[in-house]
Amino acid sequence: MTQGEQRREQPSGGGDWQRNVLRELGGAGGSSPSETGAGDGRGPASARPGEPTLRLVHPAPARPPATAPEAATAPEAGADDVPGPQVPGPVPSSAPRAPDGPASPARMSGTPAAAGPEPERPATPAAPARDPRLPASPAPESSPTLDPRLLLALGRPLHGDSVTRRTGRALRKLTSSVNQDVAEQTRIARELQQPVTTGRVVAVTSIRGGVGKSTVSALLGRTLNHYRHDPVLTLEADTALGTLPVRMGAEAVRWTCADLAPILHPSMQLTDVTGYLVPVSDGGWLLPAGRGQVGPPLDMTSYRKVTLALRRYFAVTVADCETLPGEVARTAMDTAHARVVVAPTTAEGVGATRQVLDWLARLPHSALATTVVALVSNTPDTLLDGKTAAGHLKEAGVTVVPVPYDRHLAGGGPIRTDLLSHATQQAVLRLAAEVMGRAVRVR
Repeated sequence: MTQGEQRREQPSGGGDWQRNVLRELGGAGGSSPSETGAGDGRGPASARPGEPTLRLVHPAPARPPATAPEAATAPEAGADDVPGPQVPGPVPSSAPRAPDGPASPARMSGTPAAAGPEPERPATPAAPARDPRLPASPAPESSPTLDPRLLLALGRPLHGDSVTRRTGRALRKLTSSVNQDVAEQTRIARELQQPVTTGRVVAVTSIRGGVGKSTVSALLGRTLNHYRHDPVLTLEADTALGTLPVRMGAEAVRWTCADLAPILHPSMQLTDVTGYLVPVSDGGWLLPAGRGQVGPPLDMTSYRKVTLALRRYFAVTVADCETLPGEVARTAMDTAHARVVVAPTTAEGVGATRQVLDWLARLPHSALATTVVALVSNTPDTLLDGKTAAGHLKEAGVTVVPVPYDRHLAGGGPIRTDLLSHATQQAVLRLAAEVMGRAVRVR
């Protein structure tokens, strides 16, 4: 079939479609019906030989009607069905538009002009903003809490009670009534399981290091987690190479309290937060203050930001603070719902603890009423009389809970609650009940 026959067999509406395309592209926008032949029903005008037919792939931008000279010089589309180049999409309104002018066949067919300006390209989109919840620096490396050689040196942990003491206690249980013990255990469990409206913070500190502050913090955290059904966090706020991760049984630590301070965000869920924490073997969570290396101390701003943010996710937070009179320790004691002051059963230890209690009594919001003293014995041969020491501390108006010597705790290393002596277990239960009762009463 010849080219003329193809033009004769083409439907009469094809010319309208081609003229609409050319009108949108700006080449024939000003042609009148008499010029194009659309008004007399004669069909499309004859196409010029060699001109390709445009195939519209993307919608072209609407342009204003062309002037008469532009309409006169605008070429008409041919009828040859030659695939044409893709027409670029609309230029964004923010990009500058080139001045309108007559459309040349090279411009319509996509062939680059020899000396024409380069077409405008859409502006490159800006890079997306960084999520503020993600850390700005790479994740820290995980560090072991203890050297593997030291773990071998620990040996097998001892039970808190000797075999003779455990045997005698078992015989006494056979001959005595258990009703009284059951009633006491029920009362303590009820105290520990009191519901809370908001997260409670319990601060644990001492007048000097090495008296059992981290040990008491670990015992409180594990006891509260055992009896409560909501999440419990044990937080270390002492960067002086503290022993809390070791006592809690953590094998390695990664994220610290200072690392988490700039990451916490109100939109985070509990599952997001626990990804930065260390899970404890028998339940609960741990947030250490360091990775076993000497580093910058935890500042007061980071401590307050972390504790305030984590109160939304954890019912109780036990904070193992630095020793007094450190800045973080004083801030923690002033802002906590309940306080535990660990005192050694020595003359100088009891005397210094009494000075701390006098300082707490001078605080404006009566912090002494929510303070409990844990009188810890670190040696089986204590020279100071325990009753006299407890009476001296009670004169300040606080409750004193004696924590006896325990062979398992004295050996160091991870704490196993099943190896604690019976007296230590009872003392820790009473201490946790006293602390929880005071923390819940605070509004």
